[in-house]
Amino acid sequence: MDTPVIKTLGVPKETKTSEGRVALTPDGVREFERAGIEVFIETQAGVGASIEDNQYVAAGATIVATAAEAWSKQMVVKVKEPTEKEFSFLRSDLTLFTYLHLAAYPKVAEALLKNKTTSIAYETVQETDGSLPLLAPMSEIAGRIATQVGAFYLQSPNGGRGVLMGGAPGVHPAKVLVIGAGNVGFNSAWIAGGMEAEVVLLDKNLDRLRHIDQIIRSRITTIASNRGAIERYIAQADLVIGAVLVAGARAPVVVTQEMVKSMKRGSVIVDVAVDQGGCIETIHETTHKEPVYELHGVLHYAVGNMPGAVPHTSTYALTNATLPYLLDVAKLGTKTAAQKSSSLKLGVNTVNGELTNSAAAIALKLTAVDCLKVL
Repeated sequence: MDTPVIKTLGVPKETKTSEGRVALTPDGVREFERAGIEVFIETQAGVGASIEDNQYVAAGATIVATAAEAWSKQMVVKVKEPTEKEFSFLRSDLTLFTYLHLAAYPKVAEALLKNKTTSIAYETVQETDGSLPLLAPMSEIAGRIATQVGAFYLQSPNGGRGVLMGGAPGVHPAKVLVIGAGNVGFNSAWIAGGMEAEVVLLDKNLDRLRHIDQIIRSRITTIASNRGAIERYIAQADLVIGAVLVAGARAPVVVTQEMVKSMKRGSVIVDVAVDQGGCIETIHETTHKEPVYELHGVLHYAVGNMPGAVPHTSTYALTNATLPYLLDVAKLGTKTAAQKSSSLKLGVNTVNGELTNSAAAIALKLTAVDCLKVL
């Protein structure tokens, strides 16, 4: 077996509000152990995902008492971007692999650049067909949650207008507008259709809409997205789900304040794009502890880590997707792994004080360099 470039891996406990996910499952630990890489997990890091310390130990990990010990390793894997309390752990000889969303979190970008940390973002690893393999599992989960929470907040005790998603015999079902037909939007629409709501799914990509038309047989109507269509359907909607994404960049604002004002009192907006800045003009990020606020008579739900509400499911789905990429970086080093995989190369966001992702650079008004030139 070849000697891995990175010999120690740290997994700290997440610090974002109500974030119960953890970046690695015990099966993931076992794969690193087989590769000759020691894994150090902060105690109780997996408890929110119903994974106990002894399960990690049985898989070959070492449990450490503090976040500082987990962060001290050559490579650190996380779920969410570093919070300000973690900025002090960033350093030039660290490789960090996590969701970063730098376009929406410029302070994180600033800290990574200042400390010359090599960072790789799950959400910008991109295949040649444009798919985002490490974002996909969380997008699928977030899309399904979006419909669930929308249905919950439509109930009048929760502040909504008192509409049941599937209606009742002789009564019209809820009208759901989903903007964006990617992984998030498709899953939102699919669940809403399964709840027997009347669903309109908007997207600019007609091939994507054609594909969805071919595989879905329910109450979902696909419509080409443009300003007029959004204005028309949003005024009718009981629930609006924002699911617009540009990989690595800030989400475009497609729903204006005036459109929100046109909505029915007690209707609900769920903006899944909030961790990329949001696609609704009236949105600002919320937390699982305080998930909603009312503006213009409309309830807004904008939790930045929606899959964190189901951390057990999310943790296993995330590790299933990320593990091959994590192992490549650890065994080969970031430079060789990026040379080997153009998809992984797109995931590299910062190296040695330089920004290396062009979409993030545009959003942050900085200049990007080729990561292979500075690694």
